[in-house]
Amino acid sequence: MPIDAAKALAAEPRSGDISWDRKDVLLYHLGIGAGVPATDPDELRYTLESRLHVLPSFATVAGSGAPGVISGLSLPGVDVDLSRVLHGGQTLTLHRPLPAEGTATATGRIAAVYDKGKAAVLVMRTEVADTDGPLWTNDAQIFVRGEGGWGGDRGPSARLDPPEGAPDRTVERRVREDQALLYRLSGDFNPLHADPEFAKLAGFERPILHGLCTYGITLKAVVDTLLDGDVTRVRTYTTRFAGVVHPGETLKVRMWRVAGSPGPASPSASPGGAVRVAVSAVERDDAPVLADTVVEHL
Repeated sequence: MPIDAAKALAAEPRSGDISWDRKDVLLYHLGIGAGVPATDPDELRYTLESRLHVLPSFATVAGSGAPGVISGLSLPGVDVDLSRVLHGGQTLTLHRPLPAEGTATATGRIAAVYDKGKAAVLVMRTEVADTDGPLWTNDAQIFVRGEGGWGGDRGPSARLDPPEGAPDRTVERRVREDQALLYRLSGDFNPLHADPEFAKLAGFERPILHGLCTYGITLKAVVDTLLDGDVTRVRTYTTRFAGVVHPGETLKVRMWRVAGSPGPASPSASPGGAVRVAVSAVERDDAPVLADTVVEHL
């Protein structure tokens, strides 16, 4: 079996220094669709270095994402075919607001390995800290098709009961035709998002958008719509990638306010509140894209 769960879990964590600056933040924001309209003061918070606010999801690519999802596939006990790999979900915990530039140490390890029968799920945990202490923790759920069935722990369910009632807000966000090509410049060069031949090998008719690009687009919509544009209010952000997005499609983002109810990312209620989110692709009869999505906030 290409995945040796015991060996993967016992492997020593890998640490490395990462750094980023305002240019990296600006590029990331453009990669998730910021800057439309270009002169809108609310958009200039994301696109003008003199008034820059860092969207928390930038943490998923800071320092080009190392030692992120792809490097997790080269850890001891893990030897899999990249064409069988999908990003199943993501949880981000913010320990304090992200600075627009900085240097930090990122420590990555396999935190869990689950046997889903026809697939395996690896939880790649990356903890990042600078000289002032912890900055953020990223948990990436890596779904590897065809690697399950060894009788291991199936792991917890990330499924939540559907939100009740009509959403408090619904917005639509158009994905550019070249969105994946722009987003990949922030560090995720998986050919699935650019190379038509590789995409077909992986079972897709054409390249798909990075799940973490949709993740960033969605968080920006929540911050701008329900959190008064204040990026520092976000405390945790978790999602399950429920379907693909094709560049050029339109995302429908539905949002429900809830009173501090915990999602799968946190064991207790947030001291503030939470937003439940569902994202779908308009052109494909609202096919689900992000599910079981929760933004906890102050």
